Amino acid sequence: YEIASCLVGSEMCIRDSSGSAREAESVKDLCKTCGINHQTLRWEGWDGTGNLQNAARDARYALMGVWAKSLRLDAVALGHTAEDQAETVLMRLGRRAGVDGLSAMARQSERGGTVWLRPLLDQRRGTLQDYLAARSIEWVSDSSNEELRFDRVRARKALSMLGNLGIDVPALSAVAQNMADARAALRHATQAAVRDSARLVQGGVAIDAAKFAMYPREIRRRLWIHALGWIAEHRYPPRRATVDSLMEAAKTEKQSVGAGCAVIKRRDTIWLFRESERVRDTVCDINAAWDGRWHVTSNHEREVNGPYEIRALGDKGLKQCDKWRSLDLPRGLLLGHPALWHGDTVISSPCAKPHQNWRWTLKRDEKAFYDTPL
Repeated sequence: YEIASCLVGSEMCIRDSSGSAREAESVKDLCKTCGINHQTLRWEGWDGTGNLQNAARDARYALMGVWAKSLRLDAVALGHTAEDQAETVLMRLGRRAGVDGLSAMARQSERGGTVWLRPLLDQRRGTLQDYLAARSIEWVSDSSNEELRFDRVRARKALSMLGNLGIDVPALSAVAQNMADARAALRHATQAAVRDSARLVQGGVAIDAAKFAMYPREIRRRLWIHALGWIAEHRYPPRRATVDSLMEAAKTEKQSVGAGCAVIKRRDTIWLFRESERVRDTVCDINAAWDGRWHVTSNHEREVNGPYEIRALGDKGLKQCDKWRSLDLPRGLLLGHPALWHGDTVISSPCAKPHQNWRWTLKRDEKAFYDTPL
């Protein structure tokens, strides 16, 4: 086993580095006694602005993710308890969360290419403290857990007063599990809808409008979010208002944009693709993934050494592609396509100007679209 002690978990860790160091040292000593390897991970990236707890959480995951990959670990286990789960549900209720939000923390999830496990979600904090006390093992109580300016601390205080209404840790944990079951069913139905009505075309998603209209609203919304995420690779789903607006816009033949994507209806097909304005100024060399999506490779070594760069095709490039109208693809989709440029000349683009010496591939392929859990 490997254990990492991350100095990013609280306000104290930022204000009092010596106190944080003492905590990490105590973990190190305990691991040494138990014969477990230990490494201290230190975060020094906070500039003092924004939400500290959110920044610290993101830093924890980032640091531990890099650490796990360096050791080629299959997964990382976290110490979240039943109380953490209940507090999360309560906070998300206040934010009017839906099924996904009220599912709270998953027992297994993936983030940043690392698998995260939460084996203690059924365990109460008191049970763990009793376990430690019985073995004369000390634990550290974070002083920021008493600071009411943090949402989680206020939720913790509120939870202590809601027990008389039956709103307690076991009840909220049960809600999270019920919602997780509902989420799994919705994901299964959405995946079936994706396979039945959507197809991938040149980096965009084409959806059968008639089939799409027949699905329940929640399935339509989830299919839409999945398509948007495949195109623009969102870290978090777009806001509900943005998704609803784009779904409404898809009923017309006028192009609309949102969440880094564009949508337009053409005859019996709804098209979603990368918004060209978002990538208008995106430039990279031929060894990088343009827009994080597109790769280009050469069939001839001599071609690779040329003074090339990848930029958006755009209006200027599309004018150099004589037969693009015969492709019967939305013009907006092609404007947001990558192109291999040599100065002001387009050498190749995925479909508007194919070239026998250059091959374009997508980083996220059909498997990522059809088989990835939604």
